[in-house]
Amino acid sequence: MNRLLTIAELQQRNASELRALFHRASQTLARTKAGTPERRNGLASLENIQRAMTMGAPGI
Repeated sequence: MNRLLTIAELQQRNASELRALFHRASQTLARTKAGTPERRNGLASLENIQRAMTMGAPGI
């Protein structure tokens, strides 16, 4: 997963899907190199996933 996950698309996900995305994004991030666009997208995606979880996705 190298693309940025946006809040708009994450708001449509349920809690289970968000947890799975967070796990997958974390694993992908661990394989990126510092300073790369992939790493920036991964970090931003993790922040967006956390924000979506906090906003109260169904099932959270």
